[in-house]
Amino acid sequence: MPTQPLSQKEIEDRLRELPGWSVDSDRLTRAYRLADHFAATAFVVHIAQIQQELDHHSDLTLGYNSVALAVSTHSAGGALTEKDFELAERVEAAAPGHGAN
Repeated sequence: MPTQPLSQKEIEDRLRELPGWSVDSDRLTRAYRLADHFAATAFVVHIAQIQQELDHHSDLTLGYNSVALAVSTHSAGGALTEKDFELAERVEAAAPGHGAN
């Protein structure tokens, strides 16, 4: 069964639960700052592990001391789905352990 896109209201309701996240060009996005490049790289590896567990992958951008994510569901035509928010919630839960803000 294909993943169903969320309604605009569902997206707005879910965003209220995820401070720092926003929708940009139909993708769920968030940028984090970290202490240094090593911390940012470790956070990317942790995000990759979460993505593998969920079998749902985002675009990740690694900077010197930053990590950015952009998430949408390709199988739903690039729309936002529950899978995107589940990934965002898991990443958000992991962020404090890496000193990401």
